[in-house]
Amino acid sequence: TMLHRIARHVAAPVAASTTASFLLLSAGEKGTTSIHSRYASTALSPNYNSVRNGVRRAFSSNTTATVPPKATTAASATAAATMTESAVTKKSSSGLMAWYEGHLQANPVPTKMVSGAILWGLGDAVAQGVPVLITPASSTDEKKTEPFQYDMMRTGRAVFFGFALHAPLSHVHFNFLESLTVRANVTGLGIPFFKTVMEQFVYWSWFSNSLYHGAMGAMQGQSVDQVYHRISDVLWETQKAQWVFWIPVQLLNFRFVPIRHQLNVVLVTSVVWTALLSAWYPPVKDEESKSSEESTTTAAVVETNNDKKTPIIVAV
Repeated sequence: TMLHRIARHVAAPVAASTTASFLLLSAGEKGTTSIHSRYASTALSPNYNSVRNGVRRAFSSNTTATVPPKATTAASATAAATMTESAVTKKSSSGLMAWYEGHLQANPVPTKMVSGAILWGLGDAVAQGVPVLITPASSTDEKKTEPFQYDMMRTGRAVFFGFALHAPLSHVHFNFLESLTVRANVTGLGIPFFKTVMEQFVYWSWFSNSLYHGAMGAMQGQSVDQVYHRISDVLWETQKAQWVFWIPVQLLNFRFVPIRHQLNVVLVTSVVWTALLSAWYPPVKDEESKSSEESTTTAAVVETNNDKKTPIIVAV
């Protein structure tokens, strides 16, 4: 009798547990924890047959429950495809920025030179194309309108200036300006104001405007004396117009943009500004000014328009 009781209360549950473990390992299905928990409560039964039947019922119900409905499978597949597509799009856009940022970090000067060449060329194309788009085909003025001919040499000069002169010198300028700010111990909101004053009034704007006018004159074949007079004629007007536009732009640029991207802000803004100025002041050629001097540029050239000088703002 004692042995029979031991067999009922000890040996039977142990045997049932061994059987359940074997069934679980053989099934290889998900939901092992739920089956085992169902069996654990059943194994406490004194009847071995009831334990065995409970294990079978648990295994049978769980394997049936693990089969997903077709609708759920289709919805899961659609959601997975949508997530994959959005991830690929985000990765491609971030990949382009990461690619440019990597080149900017590894080779800052060559990267800025290429960017400068592209944006200066784009600005010159805008300056040449916008007046043609906004000028009416027929005019009742006494001045004769000539057919549009795109000046590739002029764009080439702008590309060369942006690549070989403006971009590398601007790289030096922005880093030098940062070092001046650090040595002057300027902090907080004083940084953009200090940098703007130094750039616009102390040294850079005078130098960059003179460099542009001088380089363009030299590339057009002007003599040293002609280049000197060209700079002296247009520099002051260019400076006054530049202060009106570029001081607010540079205050924001120096406040919110990292140093390595400040030149790009200047170049992109110059393209927009050139488009506006070309629309407001389209070039007009009169009988007295048919020289090879350019009428508008990406940066700064003075047009002859009814004896009034209209400065086009230089990219600082």
